[in-house]
Amino acid sequence: MPESGPDERLLRVLIADDHPIFLAGMQLTLESYPGLRCVAAVTTGAQAVRVALAERPDVAVLDINMPDLSGVVVARAIAADAPGVGLLMLTMLDDDESVFAALRAGARGYLLKGSTPDEVVAAIRGVAAGGAIFGPSIAARIVDYFTAGPAVSRGEAAGGAAALPALSERERQVLTFLADGESNPAIAGRLNLSPKTVRNHVSTILAKLHVADRRQAMLRARDAGLGSPRAG
Repeated sequence: MPESGPDERLLRVLIADDHPIFLAGMQLTLESYPGLRCVAAVTTGAQAVRVALAERPDVAVLDINMPDLSGVVVARAIAADAPGVGLLMLTMLDDDESVFAALRAGARGYLLKGSTPDEVVAAIRGVAAGGAIFGPSIAARIVDYFTAGPAVSRGEAAGGAAALPALSERERQVLTFLADGESNPAIAGRLNLSPKTVRNHVSTILAKLHVADRRQAMLRARDAGLGSPRAG
């Protein structure tokens, strides 16, 4: 385990993850390293935002899938109201949609669960110092993204992507059902997703469209031609 020098300042860290066992393990791991202190370990996005604004930790380590607000929405809220807090995503999700949504929200680091404790701690210290820290597979995705050419070459102009292009294909599917007035459980059944996943998609859609609630999202969707005529 690396040791901190005598002049290294204490880094205050917030951890947010909805799996209590993983959360407890992360807290114990971080506090076993010199120079780190866990100021809070929380299980919901709302708690993460509240604690980040109150405690102003050096770094917030966020999962993406949480039961109320997605880690992307949490990151965006913290970046807006507490820009001095470094944002590090620690998640199982390695798809392009999640990676780039997190970066757009203000994350300066993105690691996958399964990273070693030394890698996580190095990322925390790097983000706290103002660096951009990514695991190897995530870094490769970022390089591929910027060397793949325009969006149309990545298939983003196909299948109706011209409508509300900030949204992923899955988010457009969810929004289409929202435009028809479907509830989250109904959307989950239609798309064979869990209600939690639909809630996370809805939160991300609201953030990407810069709207406050489902009704405003529905209006934006109808203006973009999504939804069936009967919902008009």
